[in-house]
Amino acid sequence: MNLFGFMADQNAETAEISEPPEHVLQADASAEKATKGSDTDLEAEDPEKAFRSIRGAELYLEACRLVEVVPVSYFIQNLDKPYINLNHHGLGPKGVKAIAIALVNISNNHLDTPGAEAITSLLLDNVSCLHTLQLSGNNFGEEAAPYFAEALMSNYQVKKLDLSHNEFHEKGGQLLGQMLASNTKLEILDLSWNHLKRKGAVGLSVGLRVNDALKILNLSWNGIGNEGALALGEALKVNNVLVHLDISNNQINNEGAKRLCRGLGVNGNLKILKNVLVNENFIKLLDGVYRMRPELDVIYDEVEGCISKIPKQHPNPMKLIQNYLKAHNLQLWDFFREIDKDGNMKIPVATFRRAMMQQSRIPLDRVQIGELVHNLDRNRTGFVDYSHLKEQKTAQKLEEGETEEENKEEP
Repeated sequence: MNLFGFMADQNAETAEISEPPEHVLQADASAEKATKGSDTDLEAEDPEKAFRSIRGAELYLEACRLVEVVPVSYFIQNLDKPYINLNHHGLGPKGVKAIAIALVNISNNHLDTPGAEAITSLLLDNVSCLHTLQLSGNNFGEEAAPYFAEALMSNYQVKKLDLSHNEFHEKGGQLLGQMLASNTKLEILDLSWNHLKRKGAVGLSVGLRVNDALKILNLSWNGIGNEGALALGEALKVNNVLVHLDISNNQINNEGAKRLCRGLGVNGNLKILKNVLVNENFIKLLDGVYRMRPELDVIYDEVEGCISKIPKQHPNPMKLIQNYLKAHNLQLWDFFREIDKDGNMKIPVATFRRAMMQQSRIPLDRVQIGELVHNLDRNRTGFVDYSHLKEQKTAQKLEEGETEEENKEEP
């Protein structure tokens, strides 16, 4: 939907409103009845989850039910129109919130700069309860960047922002970097498939140096090059919040990889670095970094120049562990319990990686540990859960106890 005309007047509750047609009154009455008895808390941590399977009018009606307001029939009847004027509809703050929730996913709608202005007007004074904005593929360019930068410098609600597949260039990256320097709530930012280039990446990196909220940043397919990688590496030396960085497909060669790795060697919090094509020099650098940061998970698909070679064979890490346990008359439960200092039967992946790297009894390299983590945490929960082994351990103890009793009974 085009939002050019979406400029709600919150102070219009006392304005004169012409009497609506009878069928509109009936629709309003039905909607009011449907909203009674609601005890849902609008300020839930992740409200958009409740709306993923519904769209359009259904989404709006559900939002009205949550905030306990009567739906505006005019808005429902004109959802498919390119222009909606909501002046003098007595929306009030809650009414605006309901409409904002209904607009939670407006990707690929060619909103352009006027659309960006309309959307960000909802965010400027935190009148919107939106926690997630999916605005991919909307032709937002350099002219739209100031609107997002200004709105998100003061907005304390939005935690996830998807601006991928737009037209932000170097100036846009610099403005969004200024936003990151002051924003204290945004946790996920997707800027993939834009045109940030070197200066845009440098601008974002300046903001990252002081940002204390962003956890996931996707900069893939932006052509940031070696200088962009250098800037990010420098930012990672001081940023202590970011945990996931995707810089795949960015024209970063040996020199850029080396500069980035310098930052990785100092950073103690980044858990996932995603790249697609790397080279042998990067792998060597990564091995050095991994000795200092064994919990870091670097994701890549191929090694440049080695595609046609026979890949190095690594013994199955689980078989190596099983062989060790068998040789020392131990069970798998004992192996995990020794790593799990808290005893809650769920080991954080970062803790497990570090423990496996630092132990010397079972020779495992970075690749084998990565394979082991993948097999033990297939659903990417961030934990190695071995609670199912407890039943096996209990059954084993019972079986051993029965055998001892039988031996005692024998003459």
